[in-house]
Amino acid sequence: MSAILSADDLNDFISPGVACIKPVETLPAAASEPSNPYEVTTEDKIAATEAKLQAAQISLTDCLACSGCVTSAEAVLVSLQSHQEVLTVLDSEDSAGPPTDLLQHVGAGETATVPNRRKRVFVASVSPQTRASLAAAMGKSTKEIGHMIDRLLLESISSSGKRGFDYVLDTAPLLSVCLHLAAQELAASLANGSNHSNSDSAPKLPILTSECPGFVCYLEKTHPAVLPHLSRLKSPQALLGTLLKSLLPKYIGSDVDIYHVAIMPCFDKKLEASRAELTDATWKDINEGITPRRDVDCVITTRELLQLAVSRDVDFSTLSPKALPNKQHPPIPALRRLLSSPRNSKDEQFMGLQVGTSGGYLVSIMQEMQSKHAGSKVIEKKGRNSDVVEFILLAADGETEILKMARFYGFRNIQNLVRKLKPAKLRMLPGAAARKVVGKTARMPTARAGASSSSGGDYCYAEVMACPGGCTNGGGQLKPDDSFIVDSVAKATAEAAVILRSEAKAWLGRVDEAYFSADEDVVEENRGKELNVRDQNSQIVEIDRFLEEWAVDTGVSLEKLVYTTYRAVEKNIGQLDGEMSTLQAAELAQKVGGGW
Repeated sequence: MSAILSADDLNDFISPGVACIKPVETLPAAASEPSNPYEVTTEDKIAATEAKLQAAQISLTDCLACSGCVTSAEAVLVSLQSHQEVLTVLDSEDSAGPPTDLLQHVGAGETATVPNRRKRVFVASVSPQTRASLAAAMGKSTKEIGHMIDRLLLESISSSGKRGFDYVLDTAPLLSVCLHLAAQELAASLANGSNHSNSDSAPKLPILTSECPGFVCYLEKTHPAVLPHLSRLKSPQALLGTLLKSLLPKYIGSDVDIYHVAIMPCFDKKLEASRAELTDATWKDINEGITPRRDVDCVITTRELLQLAVSRDVDFSTLSPKALPNKQHPPIPALRRLLSSPRNSKDEQFMGLQVGTSGGYLVSIMQEMQSKHAGSKVIEKKGRNSDVVEFILLAADGETEILKMARFYGFRNIQNLVRKLKPAKLRMLPGAAARKVVGKTARMPTARAGASSSSGGDYCYAEVMACPGGCTNGGGQLKPDDSFIVDSVAKATAEAAVILRSEAKAWLGRVDEAYFSADEDVVEENRGKELNVRDQNSQIVEIDRFLEEWAVDTGVSLEKLVYTTYRAVEKNIGQLDGEMSTLQAAELAQKVGGGW
């Protein structure tokens, strides 16, 4: 892995493993056809025989069931998670006739208009990393890019009688909910201690962020022993999907289907949406024989969003960056209050820390933990590279260490962390007794001098992402050589690359700058309001109220709505039926006295 992907590569492309190649099954020759072993054949006959073979299809279900890959990649054909699939579903809806508006009461003295009520209601959710990538490419702000995405999905693609989206949402408010729940999850684990093993309780310490589906698949397929450390919290993408599927039909009609499309920076988010654990079967009672429905129906990347615009003959760069005057939000009272409440930005100016480009889980949790210890302060230590950073919360005396967290981006750094969390290796032969050598003792691994930060056991929390540089560098983001980037931006990137000696790093710096500017916009928007943005109490109260109302409206416990589970994936693809593994052979040899 280290030789394949390094921090300098700045991408998350990892080719599929050989073991995931599915063999093509052929039927035996018909009994009526005579078989002649001495028959002389020709190239034409061989070509005709090979032409009958059909290409194997690799689906997302196959990827999740196979441990041959470390993570998904652009090389994997994803037939049902693409912009073409989104357009196909949109075009399948009957858009003939005048749109019918339905007035629906959503609360005491409150009404909302549901546009174009049809068989399906289409909802799109946009990640902040997607807006940052487009903002860097066009030299605009993330707010302006957000307005342009609204116009594309709500208006432009629905021209000429085509079907468009009904709602476009930002995932940032749901991210705030995830950050608050993540802090509660860590507090529960700290209260329980690091040695508890009950699967229904909080994760084991140190808790590892489960926001990155590539990292989750990596653990499930290669290091299942580390799974108890994974945060059980759903990602903002999954949490918003569950919210829409569980509440929106209640307010617009139970006979309406919700089609949720998430626009994300990473291809691995397609795998996340395809997980069996993220369907309505996990949070509501489904009769036998009924196929569970995904909380997120389809995921497209930033680049695929532009391809969707091209498919509808829309030039995204020409869309107006001004806000749509008639944009509406889903008629869910709890969600509307959450969207209108001030969002507490985790900006660098306030914390004085590196927030990271993947949602700011670590800094948000550290900020909430610091608020519980008066006079405490946070110090930051850089690791062996820019993608490893350690954070320590010190007591008011400036010396007593309260807790320690760290951030690990990129698979090279992830492997170093996981290696520390794996249990001691068993001997090659199962059940073999440990041998003692007279005069010698077992040698324990020693830590490198001055590398105390490399020990995963010292941390209580770790923000882990598969991509070097974080989520702004996802595989579905725009690249520095993309033709969509305007000339002025491309020129500035080239000049910065001369200094940094890497065009990829120079471009990622521009995307990161656009990403962090969104928090500055939030602070500026809230400045005119009579609210203390730095005070988290009002936001926490609003989030708790939102979660309570969600559970009451659905009649489902929060445990089922906001948390998920993981499972180890056994490798069976690429292995013939009845083929014995090395471990099984070793166990059999022991039983029969083989004694390898």
